[in-house]
Amino acid sequence: MSVAVFEGLRSLLFSVAYRLLGQAADAEDIVQEAWLRYARAGEDVDDPRAWLLRVTTRLCLDELRSARVRRELYVGPWLPEPVLTGAAGSAADPFANVARRELLSLGAVALLEKLSPAERAVFVLREALELSHAEIGRAVGVSEAGSRQLLARGRRRLAGEPGRRPASGEAQRELVAALLAAFESGDSKPLIARLREDLILFSDGGGEVAAALRPVFGRDKVLRFMVGVRGKVATGTRAAIEEVNGEPALVLHVDGVPTAVIAVVLDEAGYVVRFLLVNAPRKLDYVRRQVPHLRDSVTSQAAISSKG
Repeated sequence: MSVAVFEGLRSLLFSVAYRLLGQAADAEDIVQEAWLRYARAGEDVDDPRAWLLRVTTRLCLDELRSARVRRELYVGPWLPEPVLTGAAGSAADPFANVARRELLSLGAVALLEKLSPAERAVFVLREALELSHAEIGRAVGVSEAGSRQLLARGRRRLAGEPGRRPASGEAQRELVAALLAAFESGDSKPLIARLREDLILFSDGGGEVAAALRPVFGRDKVLRFMVGVRGKVATGTRAAIEEVNGEPALVLHVDGVPTAVIAVVLDEAGYVVRFLLVNAPRKLDYVRRQVPHLRDSVTSQAAISSKG
């Protein structure tokens, strides 16, 4: 058993657990439990990477199955916990040492909710880590043929869904900058041209704060909802463009404390097809823990000039 070996794999294990659960704090707990089991196993572990991936995956599958009922009873849309990933290389960025960042964006992790726990595990291990079906089968507890079937089923479920593939970084930055400008000025006209008419907004307030209890469909309705959000922000709220889950997003702060994250999902042509708004306080706990370590990651910041 080697602490150094485990620490070298920590980011990878966290990234897998986060993709599977969509919850950063729970992913940390899973990784910690994997460490405890690894420490107890001692010299019996021949291949630490494969062993730890298997343990982490199995723990996540257990958690996903027990969480199914809780998520079905969740108030309003369920969205993943955001993770600040600015200041590359910072210890506060849990993905800093992850070579492959596929399926880490908020849009991609939210999309994985459409899959069963087993489909999700196979999809993540194959699409994000490029493991063989033999390796995946051992991690998930299925045969190689079963792994292939689960992957095919997962791909069918997600076929054509926006957000599965990373958008152009430049297009993403332009859209979030336009969103920031709309929040600053109250003028959404420059933004409208980049929004699809079939735009959908998902808002996760967790039953704790005001939020849309159902998805908001259609560009005009989404814009009216966003105008309402802007009009209700607390005095002193500031908007900042920050890197969230590896992509630019709009983060609202009050006295330096994040109160909401707004992520955009683009189609292949670079138009906004989804807005993901997370303002449930419990969903922002992890981001708030990160803030003191990542204050320098803010790339653009401006006070919202008025609520009009």
